[in-house]
Amino acid sequence: MGDERLRVLLADDQALVRSGFRLMLSVEDDLEVVGEAADGRLAVEQARALRPDVVLMDVQMPVMDGIEATRAIAADGLAKVLILTTFDNDDYLFDGLRAGASGFLLKNADPDQLVDAVRAVGHGHALLAPEVTRRVIAQMTAAPDPAAAGAAAPPARHTGLDVLTEREREVLTLVARGLSNAEIAAQLFVGEATVKTHVSSCFAKLHLRDRVQAVVLAYESGLIQPGE
Repeated sequence: MGDERLRVLLADDQALVRSGFRLMLSVEDDLEVVGEAADGRLAVEQARALRPDVVLMDVQMPVMDGIEATRAIAADGLAKVLILTTFDNDDYLFDGLRAGASGFLLKNADPDQLVDAVRAVGHGHALLAPEVTRRVIAQMTAAPDPAAAGAAAPPARHTGLDVLTEREREVLTLVARGLSNAEIAAQLFVGEATVKTHVSSCFAKLHLRDRVQAVVLAYESGLIQPGE
């Protein structure tokens, strides 16, 4: 069992915050806090040296902010990054996701949510709550980028939708609309385990990393339309 423990690095410029996170995570048998960093640059260095499974990353830090640190860590595949912030700010959300973060959580989340988030991200799942997914969708549909002339390239990448079964397309559509696995299961009258299987199959066939990419693909491919 020891080999299955998730190694966590804490990156926050406030020592009290890091201590609180350490206290919350250290009581869990499957989690181990392996290091701390008080700024973004040190977070990157620590990630490179310690190779944690998950970095809990604050956004506003000195020397290098959390978004830049996330970009560096994700680019080198050093760890999964779970961004934590006190600010419910869409700019942080989208910048963090574009930088390669696997999850986004507000610091006022309760301890159970934090622990579950670390586990989800550490085991390779993107932590994007349905309400956050819906904000991503709203941003995409409300702000078409006129400069995105390069949008001619993505369709070629997304012609692979025909490799999905009818049920998989249905599940992917619901994922892209922001439904959780439990909500999809209830809507389709199937078990949640069945939904998880379909989601995994979709991601594998379409080479998707997470639900964020699924939302983008669904809109770019025309699987769902703005306003649906």
